[in-house]
Amino acid sequence: MDEQIERQERQRGLKVLRDVAPYLWPEGEAGVKVRVVTALVILLLAKLVAVTTPLFYKGAVDALAGDTPDGVTMLTLGAVGLTVAYGMARLMNIALQQLRDVVFARVSQGALRKLALRTFRHIHALSLRYHISRKTGALSRIMERGVKGVSFLLRFLLFSIGPLLLELILVCGVLVTLFDWRFLAVLVVTIVLYVWFTFAITEWRVRIRREMNEQDNEANQRAIDSLLNFETVKYFGADRREAERYDEAMAGYETAALKTAYSLALINLGQGIIINGGLVVVMVMAARGVASGAFTVGDFVMVNAYMIQIIMPLNFLGTVYREIRQSLVDMGQMFDLLEQPAEVVDRPGAPDIEITGGEVVFDDVHFSYEPERPILKGISVTVPAGRSLAIVGPTGSGKSTIGRLLFRFYDVDGGALRIDGQDVREVTQHSLHCAIGVVPQDTVLFNDTIYYNIAYGRPEASREEVEEAARAAEIHDFVMTLPKGYDTLVGERGLKLSGGEKQRVGIARTILKNPQILLLDEATSALDTRTEQGIQASLARMGQGRTVIMIAHRLSTIVEADEIVVLEAGEVVERGSHADLLAQHGRYAGLWATQRAEDEGADAA
Repeated sequence: MDEQIERQERQRGLKVLRDVAPYLWPEGEAGVKVRVVTALVILLLAKLVAVTTPLFYKGAVDALAGDTPDGVTMLTLGAVGLTVAYGMARLMNIALQQLRDVVFARVSQGALRKLALRTFRHIHALSLRYHISRKTGALSRIMERGVKGVSFLLRFLLFSIGPLLLELILVCGVLVTLFDWRFLAVLVVTIVLYVWFTFAITEWRVRIRREMNEQDNEANQRAIDSLLNFETVKYFGADRREAERYDEAMAGYETAALKTAYSLALINLGQGIIINGGLVVVMVMAARGVASGAFTVGDFVMVNAYMIQIIMPLNFLGTVYREIRQSLVDMGQMFDLLEQPAEVVDRPGAPDIEITGGEVVFDDVHFSYEPERPILKGISVTVPAGRSLAIVGPTGSGKSTIGRLLFRFYDVDGGALRIDGQDVREVTQHSLHCAIGVVPQDTVLFNDTIYYNIAYGRPEASREEVEEAARAAEIHDFVMTLPKGYDTLVGERGLKLSGGEKQRVGIARTILKNPQILLLDEATSALDTRTEQGIQASLARMGQGRTVIMIAHRLSTIVEADEIVVLEAGEVVERGSHADLLAQHGRYAGLWATQRAEDEGADAA
């Protein structure tokens, strides 16, 4: 089972690399390609300088020791000159590396931005069904880790693995040329042992990393869930319970993190033993050569410099490989998210919807969230352009589902939903959303100013238009009593405002949008009677000349509707005007009588 998981992880990692590669060499972006090539050229120069730097070091040592073999013209610079040349070579190597980073920075940051935007857009393109079942905290953490992993991967794939191999080849060539094959043999054995050990332990650590990510997601999800439901936690005195749940998740994370720390210590110790063992063997060989007169002291120092020069990138290789494997794990979750198919998509070449009047037709509509539990069972309703339809019925009858289908959060299972003769599945979702204004039962606001939340309905609107919409929703006077007026922050999900205030902001936002079709889903449910009457008047004025669909529980709010449809178990059981339905003495009349009795009882109390 473990082997199968590892094989799947490797295949997943290769797929992630294929997905990331186009961001490094994007089609049609010559400027980015020029930067990548320039960075690679600079990198090559830096490696050449790095390989020749120990030669200056050797020359300086030999000059100081008085050991100057004939024919070595470089030593005519003298010890001081060679020392200066050595320092300049090191400085040039550092400068070239920094220049490479500067040139490549725009490439990596541009790729990061594009992938982050792609992920963000894809998440918004996913269906309501997905978002209802998601875990927001875990989702945000997957995005965060995945995007950071892309930046790391792009940088180190280009500037670490290939350049490191190039440097190893150059150093090996120098050692076998200036010394003999035994030095090369020790170096190759050391590298092979190091790479084998590093890769083997890293694969083991990847499984630990995966477990740690899962625990991290769980802890983050519980924390965000608790904070989003802050009031509920307080209502039920559940502070300690929430802390215990969070601590339980963090305990799992702690266990996985400790395994990660212990395994890191193990891999560092093993790498140190292998590298330093190879270093000692090579240095002993060089020391014996100096003792026998075969090598100079400068040769001994140069061998040491080259070994250190190899050890550093080898240590870096271990780190890079670990980080790349961990990044692939992190990014794999994000790319899994990107592969999550959107349930509702525009067909290729779909046109924008054209609203000529606003007629809405539900033609034998069938729908279910789950196949075994049908919600709508052949609904056929027509709302003529510029007229109003109210939909009432008990909880679970399918009222809110009709609103979701109209906005095309879901596609119908059977039948059709048409606006001005156009099937909503045949037009773009964006144009459909622009044509419909919704005032939901539970208005959720952005953690920004009142002005921003109202202007969200039409961002290009002038301040006068925003304030006029606020007046129509009867919230302008309240806003003006606040110390900061329209610049008042509403808090997370608008929690600094009362339910009625939030709903009025939502109504103002929809009034400002000025849609051709209006969907009111319990639009005044959070308002007191006096404010509700004012809002109803505003909504009535707003609905003039528009097609209005009202989903209502309080029947007093829909008595003026042109037609009222009563749903029960997903079917239309009654339809007609308020007066007609009362005269039928059916289900609607029963609901009306019940609510009137409740209202009279409340007034008497």
